[in-house]
Amino acid sequence: MTMRHCLARAIRVRWLNRLLAAGAIAAIAAGDPLADLKSGVTSVEAKRYAAAIATLQPLGKRLPRLADYAAWFLATAQFESQDYAAVPKALVPVWGQTPPSPLAARAVLLAARAYGHSGETREALDLLRKNYATLPQPAGDLALATTLIATGDAANAAPYYQRVYYGFPMSAEAAQLDDRSAPATPTLMLGRAQKFLDGGNAARARKEFEAIVTRLGGADRDLARVSLGVADYESKDTLQAQQYLKSLEVSSPEADAERICYLLLCARRLKNQEAVGNALDQLARLYPNSKWRLEALVAAGNHYLTENQLESYEPIYRACYEAFRSDPRAAGCHWRVVWGHYLRRRADAAELLRAHLLLFPASEQASAAMYFLGRLAEASPDVSVARAYYGEIIREYPNYYYTVLARDRLAQLGAGAPSPGAIDFLRGVSFPARARTMNFEPNATAKARLERARMLVSAGLEDWAEGELRFGAQTEDQPNVLARELASLSSPDQAVRYIKRYAPGYLFLPIDSAPLDFWRFAFPIPYRTDLERYSKQNGLDPFLMAALIRQESEFNPKVISRANARGLTQILPSTGRELSRRLKVKPYSTAQLFQPALNLQLGTLYLKSMSDTLGGRQEVALAAYNAGLTRARDWLSWGDFREPAEFIETVPFTETRNYIQTVLRNADVYRRLYSGAR
Repeated sequence: MTMRHCLARAIRVRWLNRLLAAGAIAAIAAGDPLADLKSGVTSVEAKRYAAAIATLQPLGKRLPRLADYAAWFLATAQFESQDYAAVPKALVPVWGQTPPSPLAARAVLLAARAYGHSGETREALDLLRKNYATLPQPAGDLALATTLIATGDAANAAPYYQRVYYGFPMSAEAAQLDDRSAPATPTLMLGRAQKFLDGGNAARARKEFEAIVTRLGGADRDLARVSLGVADYESKDTLQAQQYLKSLEVSSPEADAERICYLLLCARRLKNQEAVGNALDQLARLYPNSKWRLEALVAAGNHYLTENQLESYEPIYRACYEAFRSDPRAAGCHWRVVWGHYLRRRADAAELLRAHLLLFPASEQASAAMYFLGRLAEASPDVSVARAYYGEIIREYPNYYYTVLARDRLAQLGAGAPSPGAIDFLRGVSFPARARTMNFEPNATAKARLERARMLVSAGLEDWAEGELRFGAQTEDQPNVLARELASLSSPDQAVRYIKRYAPGYLFLPIDSAPLDFWRFAFPIPYRTDLERYSKQNGLDPFLMAALIRQESEFNPKVISRANARGLTQILPSTGRELSRRLKVKPYSTAQLFQPALNLQLGTLYLKSMSDTLGGRQEVALAAYNAGLTRARDWLSWGDFREPAEFIETVPFTETRNYIQTVLRNADVYRRLYSGAR
């Protein structure tokens, strides 16, 4: 039995024990309605429809709290048996369920299909229109279009076909159609092609643009022509894209701004800095407020940032946040200027840090700004100013990287009052309002969801139980309660994802404000014995290693990244082969990277080797683990770093910078959760 199966079995046993201990169900025995529900579902899945109907038909009255599930499977069996007239009547309990059933929208589509097969197209149409707002798309639009055609109303069917074909071009529903069944305006045709481009299918997008460009006119035609060059750029055919866009003449300002922006991107990729500068000047002169100028500024600024050229990137980033103050990226542009001045020990660093807080209080760098204001204040005669900044970080960001540092700094400063002046300044910063607590006591609706889900689990219908809880988490007012329950039903990696999705503000909660099991679902340590053993063998902190794995794979032992890294610690096949030779693992194959124990052995050795190579500097080793040893060494030469946080903040790749901070933050949370130091 695999480790993953063992985990699933343990979860199942834990759920059943909880149910039985709470008295939620009686012992599951022959004749029990939950056992009959499972039997009926099994019959449907095995296509034994007559047996399913016989089992499920009386269940609605015997199992009122799950009457909608009994009705859904009964109607499914009736539909597959071609007893179409019985289906809508069988589904009535689904629409009358309290709390609302997650099966309701699916039941509408099934009933409409049954009406259609019975020739009752008007009933189907009425049902679809009445429930249109709840239907999943694009299935709902396709069902409506098909039904309207069946009633002879092709004119009113056309808009619904259009929504499917042009609004969801990559869907299975759209694949059933073509542009003859969904004639549309030029704007819709352009939008369909753009969706392929935005979805990463540049080759298909190019074909779409080529097919429609002669059918368009004016600004739409200009945009389509530019998009042909964009598709070449996205396909990595940079020289062709550059030559095409350079020779292209368009009259639409929006299309021309996009053309110039992509010429800049081509020049950047081809390392032609003169052409990059010319494109920026042209955009500033012709289209100063265009979104494409902003795209170009950010791209050019980021390029110079990765080259550590402050004199080149500072004016570009300044233009970004001065011309586009309300754009979410403006805060990041401002911070790059601020940080360049701080790291070079400029006299205006404190002024710029305070300005960042006032201008961009919701910035992702707000905690960093307060921390480095505190560090500057520690060098002044009045360390009470530092206390004010560190205290505010701890209050505003209870589980962030800079919170860990702020707690340590306050401990080193010792007892003392914070500066009243600094507190007054911070009161003038409009930090976003964030919930500091969540109510984990289920209300009546959440209790009903939990009970229904637990009954489904006890019947062996775990997937349906998860669907029940997901529906409640998405549509009702206690998603955190249902996320906790979902996590308890799931594998560790899925539990982490459920907490992130349905309790997204959890990091703003103090640890002691939520149940311990909620936090341990969010920060699990499966495979703990092997993790601790191999961490200690390599002189690593097991909590740091757990933190790294949570960030790399969320403890999914089978995951494969876009870069082809595999398993818990995300080891590349080439790295795995090298490390296995060092450990004399024989026989060895790439498939073994999916084995948790071996992956942990290799991953801990890999991090240890990075750390040894980089002088034991934890933060640099993490940078190397994420972005490569060569880059980490290069970044280490970019400044005279007085503390690890300065190196981390200097890392030019947002992904890597966030990775290091998150892993170190996670390690702190793991220590508080599992070492008894809450």
